[in-house]
Amino acid sequence: MQGPIGFVGLGIMGRPMAKNLLKAGHTVVVHNRSQAAVQELAGLGAKTADSPAAVARAAGDLVITMLPKEMSYFDRFRLALDVGFEAVEAQTVEDPREADAIKDASDKAKLRIHSVMNMDHWRYPLSSSDPAVVEQSIKGMQTSLRNAKLWGADTVLLVPAVVNPQTTYTDAWTRSQDQIRKLIPLASELRVVIAVEEVWNKFLLSAPDFAKYVDQFNSPWIRAYFDVGNVVMYGFPQEWIRTLGRRIAKFHLKDFKFETRQWVPLGEGSIDWREVRRAIGEIGFSGYLTVELPGGDEAYLREVSKRVDKIFAGV
Repeated sequence: MQGPIGFVGLGIMGRPMAKNLLKAGHTVVVHNRSQAAVQELAGLGAKTADSPAAVARAAGDLVITMLPKEMSYFDRFRLALDVGFEAVEAQTVEDPREADAIKDASDKAKLRIHSVMNMDHWRYPLSSSDPAVVEQSIKGMQTSLRNAKLWGADTVLLVPAVVNPQTTYTDAWTRSQDQIRKLIPLASELRVVIAVEEVWNKFLLSAPDFAKYVDQFNSPWIRAYFDVGNVVMYGFPQEWIRTLGRRIAKFHLKDFKFETRQWVPLGEGSIDWREVRRAIGEIGFSGYLTVELPGGDEAYLREVSKRVDKIFAGV
């Protein structure tokens, strides 16, 4: 039996995965900013921690975060190469010393950082009516763009807006575009594309809308970051790919089972991967496709790599 499994964040992916692991008899340790989600998991038998660091200490050999912090950056990058990945997507880092350490590790491991996932767009959405929130969001994107330049990445992933009771769809559209336009000069100067992604934020709910949103910038520095799994609830990824076409700068890969409303391992969900592969070929895409899944040990990562290979081999 493996040691405890830790979750830092109980969002749309983390919470159902934690529940499934509890049902399977695993020991799960959780931390989340919203205590409601923590209490729900605790009621199902999860152990709780008061900080991400406490999760790491409790979970021991396996902490599920986007980048596993129990390993040095160099060791993470070497592991990624060893199991078959060619590049990595990093996250925003504010500390200049840490940013330099990441560059050094990437150079030494000879693993490219191809993209940066901006980290402030949920807490501080560009679509907010609060100028202080928007200012914080802009600062986060500026940091992300400079991280990308330092690390040699050519894109920054941005969730452009959030629709909620305080922000209508129209407001989200116009406010976010106004703010993103302010970022275009820096993106152009650094030669880093801002790639907006469709997520479960009640925004960009159709492929034509997504295409129109990108086109209205009329800039080579604003493109689409298409997440294959995020549209399964209300569409077919292959249709979105064909509609967005060459607007797509990068892809995220994950799988979702429509019937059970659950994230599942690659190849086990409702996505027609043969048709997705065909659509990607039709639009002439030749860039990076990044797996966006929870982390794990070496055996798990090798299995993920093999599944990606099978998908694009048409097996």
